[in-house]
Amino acid sequence: MLSRLKRVAQSLWGKFESREELMRFLQLAIIFGLVIGTYWSLRTMKDSIFNAIVGGVDYLWMAKIFSLLINVPLVIIYSKLTDIFPRHKFFCFLTAFYGISTLGFAWAFSHETIGLANMVAGPDRYIGWAWYAFVESFGSLVVALFWAFTTDITKPEAAKRGFPLIILFAQMANIVFPYVMSAKKLGFANSTPVVVICAGLMFLLSLLMMNFIRTTPEKDLVGYAAGNVETTEEEGEPGFLDGLKLLLTKGYLLGIFLIIAIYEVIVTIVDNHFKVTAFTTHTGEANVQALLSNYATTTGIVAFLCVLFGINNIQRKMGMKVSLLVLPPLVGLAILLIKLNPESLQVAFWIMVFSKAVNYALNQPTIKQLYIPTSKDTKYKATAWIEMFGSRLSKAGGSAFAGLRSVEGIGVASFLSIAAAGSIGLIALWIYIAMYVSKKYNKAIKDDTVVC
Repeated sequence: MLSRLKRVAQSLWGKFESREELMRFLQLAIIFGLVIGTYWSLRTMKDSIFNAIVGGVDYLWMAKIFSLLINVPLVIIYSKLTDIFPRHKFFCFLTAFYGISTLGFAWAFSHETIGLANMVAGPDRYIGWAWYAFVESFGSLVVALFWAFTTDITKPEAAKRGFPLIILFAQMANIVFPYVMSAKKLGFANSTPVVVICAGLMFLLSLLMMNFIRTTPEKDLVGYAAGNVETTEEEGEPGFLDGLKLLLTKGYLLGIFLIIAIYEVIVTIVDNHFKVTAFTTHTGEANVQALLSNYATTTGIVAFLCVLFGINNIQRKMGMKVSLLVLPPLVGLAILLIKLNPESLQVAFWIMVFSKAVNYALNQPTIKQLYIPTSKDTKYKATAWIEMFGSRLSKAGGSAFAGLRSVEGIGVASFLSIAAAGSIGLIALWIYIAMYVSKKYNKAIKDDTVVC
């Protein structure tokens, strides 16, 4: 079985150096698959529960902004804790913390007054806002910490082979978990029992990481920067705002930030349109969650097929620049299609599926590789700030723009026309930045140095 999997992996992504290397990436793939499976299950419930408790049509765009305000201090605390704890222990602690907190939310959702049994939605039901921000923070911090740890113990050539395998498992989980973890499919009246299951999966993540460290030889936990950067005690303990300082002073990191940010701004506007349309055409928390589970599963299937049929060979065979330049024109095409079909839920559904799938299958693993020729501080501190400000801040910006639609009463067609016009300039900037970042990456790998 293992040898057959190894032959398939070699044909798609290149030859692994040893059985041990393949096993190491398989363990990481299982861990990340569980992270993504849990997150996507939470993500479908994030919107359906928020809509049921608070009311999604009028307040969804505000939730993104609220989530950013809550998560900024969490990233500051996260950055400080990466100085205190070994990385793998911090991962175990963080996932266990989220597991305990998720059980607390499950209790709240089962409550007769503040929970889902209360069918009267309103903005003063604060548990809905807290839930939305909580799920967003899981997607930011746990995913960022996993990739920071993984890029820290991986060399560039190994990443080309192993990262597609990790993404493949993630997309398999993205298919299975949202499909199975649907309150409607499981016969529950609402999503509270599914929230409890997600809490159990978070505890399992802690156990899997502990097993990975226990079974992996120390020599296989050494990455690119360890052989090229000398660290000294004289520099002192890094401050918890060092990640933000690095982001604002290093053009390479700012470029990564902008690549993520531009994508998220554009796609968030489309995502808001898709979900508002879904909320107005579907009633009941379980029904909305079933639709969003179908969306999550379909996205996973498309992304899985992309990885399975070797979309990552674009990066392996054609280089970093070409890989980074694939997504911008596709996003531009998506904006044009939705502008031409402003009232169609199905068009919005499929545009979101393909926009997310290509991002997960190609763009994200490519961006993760950009962190390899960087220092440890960059990997653990700047990554979290980039994930937060590149992803969450841009989502908040896109949501604020989407909020104009309800606040100003702009028609759907007019709103999408404005969005399309603005997206053209952003995509042009995106292409320029992608060329700059890929040039810096290629030079660092060629010279065997770090960028920052």
